[in-house]
Amino acid sequence: MAILKIARMGHPILRRVADPIPLDQIQGGAVQQLIQDMLDTVIEYDGVGLAAPQVHQSVRLVLLCLDPEEGFEVWINPILTPTTKEELVSTEGCLSVPGLRGDVSRPSEITVQAYNHLGEAFERTLEGFPAVVAQHECDHLDGLLYIDKVDTQSLSFLEEFKRFAPMPEEEDGE
Repeated sequence: MAILKIARMGHPILRRVADPIPLDQIQGGAVQQLIQDMLDTVIEYDGVGLAAPQVHQSVRLVLLCLDPEEGFEVWINPILTPTTKEELVSTEGCLSVPGLRGDVSRPSEITVQAYNHLGEAFERTLEGFPAVVAQHECDHLDGLLYIDKVDTQSLSFLEEFKRFAPMPEEEDGE
């Protein structure tokens, strides 16, 4: 078990486009160890996702928990394609940008094509919160952070967000 150090905003690795993982290396020891170490790390930090650049590895690998009952998924060399023009606004945070929260608008439905931890190709469609998580994590592979897309009027420190952010029923006027 290895808990890896999280790269924080300002570290150049977070702004670099990550390299694809050659398919013949997916089942090799180095990639499998990185997957296990990333899993240990994201669980330790209580995250819903983690991208390899966040742990100082500039490769196209993400772990995501899109369904708590199913646990974490491994996506290698993912390609995301929006399948709708409809946008979903959600409040995001990031292990690499600790202590901040902000609203980001993203396509509400996407299709992902990727390889799993065994090197098997798959394709699936996601909508709602799972689509947001997928886009957030895969943005890391392209050197993007959620703050690049945030509505700056919504950006707040976590402590103030917890104290002052409107609850969903308040936003609806209830």
